[in-house]
Amino acid sequence: MKQPGCSGDVVLEVRNHHASAAGTPPRIIDDDPNQYIGYFENRFGEQALFVFNRGTRKAILYVGDAGWETKYTVIDGAAPDLILGEAELQWLRACWLAATGNRSSESG
Repeated sequence: MKQPGCSGDVVLEVRNHHASAAGTPPRIIDDDPNQYIGYFENRFGEQALFVFNRGTRKAILYVGDAGWETKYTVIDGAAPDLILGEAELQWLRACWLAATGNRSSESG
């Protein structure tokens, strides 16, 4: 959602780097002020998206290498159903902290 006094210009536009076998990437639109979006790309071009809803306190992770169309639930800054490398884990924890202001959902 455009905040009063903001230009509404696009800040980031990213293309999918994964093969078509990874499925259709999600199209995330930043039109909800309760939504936090995080983007990750490692040195190999592997991409991930973190989407957190501050109203529901629920987060979803999309990972191109794991199939864009699969939504992974994020709990306390971790994706228990997904094996991530150290860089991805650190990014995911940073997104959780930025979105929630807490290291875990229990402390918020």
